[in-house]
Amino acid sequence: MAAEPEELLFSYAELRDPQLQLDMFGRVLPAEPDTLPGYTVDYVEIDDIRFNDRTGRTVHPHLRPTGNTRDKVLGALLRLTPEEFVAADEFEVAMFRRVRVTLGSGREAWVYLTA
Repeated sequence: MAAEPEELLFSYAELRDPQLQLDMFGRVLPAEPDTLPGYTVDYVEIDDIRFNDRTGRTVHPHLRPTGNTRDKVLGALLRLTPEEFVAADEFEVAMFRRVRVTLGSGREAWVYLTA
């Protein structure tokens, strides 16, 4: 039986949490350290009860592009199945959208950015 296809997601926040991964996906996702150049992390208040209950937070980090390649965000490259991406998309609140980026390693991955 062939392995289910996986896609890459760069996570810099809650989705790196193994307990949250178990709750959302039923497993801890394979992860590798990586960076996202040209961005920095800011924080935004989120008024979404479902999200706040799941994370225990009302303030969430979000990426801000700087245009400076010396800036970089540390995170993890996660491997998700298409079904897990559906769950991740539902988890992220409406103010975030998923886009493709090139990481410090040169690999292409999805990341959630402020819409």
